[in-house]
Amino acid sequence: MLYDDDTLDEEDVLMMFQELTRKNTTYPYWKYDRIEHQLNDISTGEFKTEFRFNLSEIDLLQDALQIPERFICDNGTVASGTEGLLLLLKRFAYPCRLSDMIPRFGRSVPEMSLILAEVTDHISSNFSHLLTDLNQPWLQRGKLERYAQAIHDKGGALDNCWGFVDGTVRPISRPGENQRVMYNGLKRVHGIKFQSIATPDGMIANLFGPVEGRRHDASMLRMSGVLEQLPIYSLSTAGAPLCIYGDPAYPLRVHLMAPYRSANITPNQDAFNKSMSSVRVAVEWVFGDIINFFTFLDFKRNLKIGLSPIGKMYSVCALLRNAYTCLYGSNTSTFFDLTSPTIHEYFQF
Repeated sequence: MLYDDDTLDEEDVLMMFQELTRKNTTYPYWKYDRIEHQLNDISTGEFKTEFRFNLSEIDLLQDALQIPERFICDNGTVASGTEGLLLLLKRFAYPCRLSDMIPRFGRSVPEMSLILAEVTDHISSNFSHLLTDLNQPWLQRGKLERYAQAIHDKGGALDNCWGFVDGTVRPISRPGENQRVMYNGLKRVHGIKFQSIATPDGMIANLFGPVEGRRHDASMLRMSGVLEQLPIYSLSTAGAPLCIYGDPAYPLRVHLMAPYRSANITPNQDAFNKSMSSVRVAVEWVFGDIINFFTFLDFKRNLKIGLSPIGKMYSVCALLRNAYTCLYGSNTSTFFDLTSPTIHEYFQF
């Protein structure tokens, strides 16, 4: 009636409708202090549980990730760099709702959502190359030789293998469209796939994805461009080829090895397969570290194609996991008796 009488225009009517049909409860976020004012009240153990890093290392992590002094969202919302980083770490650490984070951050749900998007974009835009380009200071020829020697010393038959490649399927919320494309028949879930190359010091050297759940690992390898990079960067100091090792799904190349696949393999071939499998398992711990460390990514209801930047979130978590390994080491680096690169070496600052 008010619209018909020209008392309200279309925008006013739409705003009124949205207010009347609001499903989300408005929480009194203004009653809580901002995170900067709560830091002194959080114990060391509680802080690391909630944010995965020690408070004493947050400044170093900010420097490594080039976190700006403040983030300004499209709607004008302003957050300090520290608040933005802590919000991101808290969000990915556990599959909680944004409304559950209100007491810790004193922000409304829409504000936190916008800040999270800004911080995620910042890290992805500035550092995704660390997961796509093998030409990194910490992956130079001498370092690759040490990786290969460590793998061989632990029983691996190959003496020139410096890393392991594998694909992983991450279940997602059942999509409304393109369900067949996203369905992975082997895992019997709707999902997206990523490909990782892990090194024996516990680092993720390369990450590609996401691609549709039905894609074969060999297809991902071809799409990733890794096969073009290996002949250039996977070399010893003397110029001899070094390789990565994958499962039987991958093709054989000079720089890419896989197990013997014949049904009637010889005892020596069987021994080769077992020796490489034993060391590969230790490195594959790295692949699970991202999910174990940032369990938000393991809750498929949070992962909705078209609504969440799943690939970007996964790559950001991989970068954060690498940062954690630089600071604290990992089970994999301990197993192979290797030292991970420093956070300065990895992020080059």
